Amino acid sequence: MPHDGWHPHDHSHDDEPHAHPHHHHGPPTRRAVLAAATLLPFGAASAQTADAAQRIADAANRFLAALDAAQRLRALIAFEADNRLDWHYIPRNRSGLSLGEMAPPQAAAARALFATVLNDEGLKLLDGVRLLEGVLREQQGSFRDPGRYFVSVFGTPGRFPWGWRFEGHHLSLNVTLPAAGHVTVTPFFAGAHPATVRDGPNRGFRLLGTSEDLARQIMAGLSAQQRQMAIIADRSFGEIVTSPQRERDLGQPRGLDLGQMSGAQRALVEALMDRFLGTLTADLVAAQKKRVMDQGLASFRFAWAGSLTPGEAHYFRVHGPATVIEHDNTQNGANHIHAVWRDLAADFGRDALADHYRRQPHR
Repeated sequence: MPHDGWHPHDHSHDDEPHAHPHHHHGPPTRRAVLAAATLLPFGAASAQTADAAQRIADAANRFLAALDAAQRLRALIAFEADNRLDWHYIPRNRSGLSLGEMAPPQAAAARALFATVLNDEGLKLLDGVRLLEGVLREQQGSFRDPGRYFVSVFGTPGRFPWGWRFEGHHLSLNVTLPAAGHVTVTPFFAGAHPATVRDGPNRGFRLLGTSEDLARQIMAGLSAQQRQMAIIADRSFGEIVTSPQRERDLGQPRGLDLGQMSGAQRALVEALMDRFLGTLTADLVAAQKKRVMDQGLASFRFAWAGSLTPGEAHYFRVHGPATVIEHDNTQNGANHIHAVWRDLAADFGRDALADHYRRQPHR
């Protein structure tokens, strides 16, 4: 599966100390790992990301213009509000304006906003989460509602910093434009319950199945010694580690260094990462892949926890200095997936935002 800009068979990073265990001088502390992450250049502002920022702002303004005054009041939230960082994927009350409260042209304007950061695969991911909410509605009742997915706009589109979120049960996409030429899309969470639809018209649908299949393919292709390094626990964790406010529990990267993998093995890990990164528009994909390469791909680790038997509880992740992608399938008899992409240094535009505030006094 070739990827522009990934260079899966490029071993230029393989001679870095962290690529070989005999070079280690004790594990880096969590603080050191995060400190190193914050020094990474975050997709330095480019013409590409500047174009993306303009496109996103234009679509956000068109969306807001499509709303009536009362709706606009619901959708608009101050950028400084605590709410902006209060993300979650459980069913709960949310601020913002729900799709169910929008007229068709308004919902179409919201979708056009999503399409400024997501490609067709990304839009299918959003649709799939809501389709599964409809499956749950049939099984569990009307409190499951594919219309209860909310759009919130933080700040004024086009005036940095600003951003928006699309969120509901099993979905949280957080887009931040902290400064000119910077666009971040994390935290980005997607869940699937049921992970495999077992009956009804959508029988056999596996929203996040490709990720699991790729991870199993990775594990099957490892040598016994590599597999021993990749497995970090006998039991799955029962939840992603980087759920809201729990990032600090993650600790340092564990598992098998990508620097100790063959080019073919590493290409599979990159394909797995692409299940999230590859949902973005072409310009944002390029910026995110540069972000990953700047961290040194060989320093990333692939980890597995739990059973290797299909249908049993399992967990896996790809973890670099800043980038983390997690996938847990434990609940409901291992038929309920939580998956997330986080950037430990740049979630919610954190790193570029700090730089922005340093450069200019703010209200």
